[in-house]
Amino acid sequence: MAERLAMRHTTDGLDVEAICSTEDEFEAKLRMLPGMQDADLLDKVVLVRVDHNVVKKGAIHDYYRVDATLGTLFSIVERGGRPILMTHVGRPRNKTDGTIAVDEHTSVQPVVDYLERKLHTRFVVPAVRKTEQGIPALDTSINLLLKDLRSRKIGGIYLPNTRWFKGEESKGEDGDHFARQLAGLADIFVNDAFGSWQAHVSTVGITKHLPSYAGYLMQEEIKGISAIMNPQRPFLAVVAGSKFDTKVQTLTAIHKRVDHLVLGGVVYNAYICAKYNVRMKGVSEADVEAARDLVRQDEALEASKIVPLRYVVENSLPDGQREDGKATSHQVTGCCCKSDYEYVVDVAPESFEHPEIQEVFQNAKTIFVNAVMGFMPTFYEGTQALDLAIHRNKTAIKMYGGGDTLQELKNLTPGLYMEAIASTGYYFFTGGGTVLKAIESGDPFDLPPVKALLEHTDRIFD
Repeated sequence: MAERLAMRHTTDGLDVEAICSTEDEFEAKLRMLPGMQDADLLDKVVLVRVDHNVVKKGAIHDYYRVDATLGTLFSIVERGGRPILMTHVGRPRNKTDGTIAVDEHTSVQPVVDYLERKLHTRFVVPAVRKTEQGIPALDTSINLLLKDLRSRKIGGIYLPNTRWFKGEESKGEDGDHFARQLAGLADIFVNDAFGSWQAHVSTVGITKHLPSYAGYLMQEEIKGISAIMNPQRPFLAVVAGSKFDTKVQTLTAIHKRVDHLVLGGVVYNAYICAKYNVRMKGVSEADVEAARDLVRQDEALEASKIVPLRYVVENSLPDGQREDGKATSHQVTGCCCKSDYEYVVDVAPESFEHPEIQEVFQNAKTIFVNAVMGFMPTFYEGTQALDLAIHRNKTAIKMYGGGDTLQELKNLTPGLYMEAIASTGYYFFTGGGTVLKAIESGDPFDLPPVKALLEHTDRIFD
């Protein structure tokens, strides 16, 4: 362990940002990352940032992201550490007026209840004072809980939703104060929240004040990105979204890396409008204009990388409403496409039955998916057909982003989901958006929370 840490210490002067274009360089950078396996946890209070952002309207619909962190939590306790957990849940801050809604819809309590059932131990959420601007600070009553934690009267402390705190997303004095308060709770910080890539106090600011390490899940998911940054080819990516103009840079970066790209959702609709000069209800001119750049990038190649999904589902009603018998399938490529469409709400399942499309899916050696194809949950058939098309490839490395992508795989094909969970051919990330951000930057070690761990290794040696 000392040799590994010493090696990291001597690399402080290197330009860590310039060494991640090949697999060997990726491994070199990974070795520099301080991992929790190198930390002395005995009798230490360990502050753990997790990504348990799984609560929607006060309930949990998929426990995968919670379960994925249990290995890290077990290791902390088994090695004599005492855990304090924290996560964000949802977006309680009103961007217009800055108020923060502190209510049951974004509470961590459902996660606490689940952990207590799963681990047969008691987690306590400390009391806090609420204002319209969120929680101004941690209450001093937490000191009594810390005493109980150290004496093992309770199994752990689970802090309230980090985004309830006024300082969590602050860059000024409020943020610094919150970071110091968090640091005052613990001896060591472990970041196991791969899915939380934003530079907030609980992911980045805290590393300035405590010896900080990557958790096991964080390390595992960074290794998973290696299979995307240095893929076995042909490499197929499937990406969707509700807006094109917010994904321009990501799609441009992915397009350069892949051999084949499948688009879904409004992203695909905007691409169709831009490529074939057609109009669709619900697709903004800003999205179409943004899609034209991708069309030009693709047309400049000798062979197109964007896979043409030939049939879409058209619907006369907005907002994903379904009127029985009214949603119809239409061809959108070639001579048979129209110039004006109603709301296009899904990719038709027959698109995945075309021999050219089946060949692309069957020949792929690496498949990355961060997509639902239609307006969920009403129009699900395209997503279901996509998942089955991917599953028919028995030899590829199949990697799914987290969030809605994973949730819908579980909902639509529960048998496939259970088989995939146990299969070495599948890998499920807990944060699909984080993977896209890493692809966009070209380097997962450039993500702010990971970069912060690399930049503050000096605290390990103090």
